[in-house]
Amino acid sequence: MHKRNEMMDRPVINNDVREFLRKGQKQLTGPLKELESFAHQNRIPVIPHETVVFLIWLFHQVQPKAVLEVGTAIGFSAALMADQMEGGHVTTIERNPDMYQRAEKVFADLNLEDKISLKKGQAKEILQELASDTYDFIFMDSAKAKYYSFFPDCFRLLQRGGIIAVDDVLQGGTILQDQEEIPKRVRKIHRKLNDFLDVVLDHPALDASILPLGDGLLLITKKEEADFSFMQEDG
Repeated sequence: MHKRNEMMDRPVINNDVREFLRKGQKQLTGPLKELESFAHQNRIPVIPHETVVFLIWLFHQVQPKAVLEVGTAIGFSAALMADQMEGGHVTTIERNPDMYQRAEKVFADLNLEDKISLKKGQAKEILQELASDTYDFIFMDSAKAKYYSFFPDCFRLLQRGGIIAVDDVLQGGTILQDQEEIPKRVRKIHRKLNDFLDVVLDHPALDASILPLGDGLLLITKKEEADFSFMQEDG
């Protein structure tokens, strides 16, 4: 049974609006629809349908050719992005052995093995190994407390004008609460997400915007090069 994720049940917008965004917009078809339904039925955290629809729209606008994903899970979002690309490639990183095996099977079943490179291991180490690669779109959907320390390498790997999309940054709205109000078991996530947002939302080298999709989708555009190495000191 998958570990419980309480944020899946804490919408950051009016619940009726959320349900409309999920059920009133165009639905997936075929194997991707089956995979999405499987994840929902088994309480496996994947991007919600309002984010699915947005990513499809966004990919048709920016037409990325080289995509990096940090946090594969069962491979749903990587498969979705690969499906929307013509002649492009997705590199995705997953540390959990069970999730890695599930994603590997998904990519094989969907005949996406030529379009997706699945890397197993700690994201921090793999990101550092990708020194010679550059990407025009990066999707961060991993451990929320690690966004802060992962960002410098993701920024380094991003082409100028490229986009970083960061999922689940609002924590069901609790991101706005004082730390004393946050349960001790999730205080590190709360602190590191706030530290992350404090840096990226007002940095001169970036344009950033948070969309109230799912549990908050942060979009960052790289305007110019900058030094974020101070964030790598995070453990």
